[in-house]
Amino acid sequence: MIEYLPPSLHRAGLRLAHALRQHWWRIAKSQVNGCRVIAIDEADRVLLIRHSYGPPSWMAPGGGTDRGETIIAAAIRELREETGCVLSDPIEVDLSELNFHGASNYIHVVAGWTKGPPRADGREIIEAGFFALDDLPEPMHPRLRQQLPAWVKAAKAARLPPAS
Repeated sequence: MIEYLPPSLHRAGLRLAHALRQHWWRIAKSQVNGCRVIAIDEADRVLLIRHSYGPPSWMAPGGGTDRGETIIAAAIRELREETGCVLSDPIEVDLSELNFHGASNYIHVVAGWTKGPPRADGREIIEAGFFALDDLPEPMHPRLRQQLPAWVKAAKAARLPPAS
């Protein structure tokens, strides 16, 4: 049903929902489990997105886990929902606990490989693209910029060689 809303109205709804969610986190002091996906292409570039709500920074795709969903399953789902890309050989490479708007956020970083061009839906995601580690876009959170090389390195080290 939501796909029938004009994109501008949908984006306004996302901004409102995001603000309400942040307010709820402050009140409830809840625990949030989520993931960020480091999707690497065949040229060793990483896939980054920009949301239509929240800060204007480039970030890795991701989101919260559904009830009973594993982190790997959430990463695969979120990447597909946000960019249309399919994640292969996923592996968890990091876990961070951050206090975000009063909630304890457990952010699992999952890295893997993908092929094909990403698509931004123009609603939740306004831009999506692959970037070389030495040519990352601005603005971007300094921690993400600093950690990306280590996460890519960990993913490469854990990846099984292709079957002959």
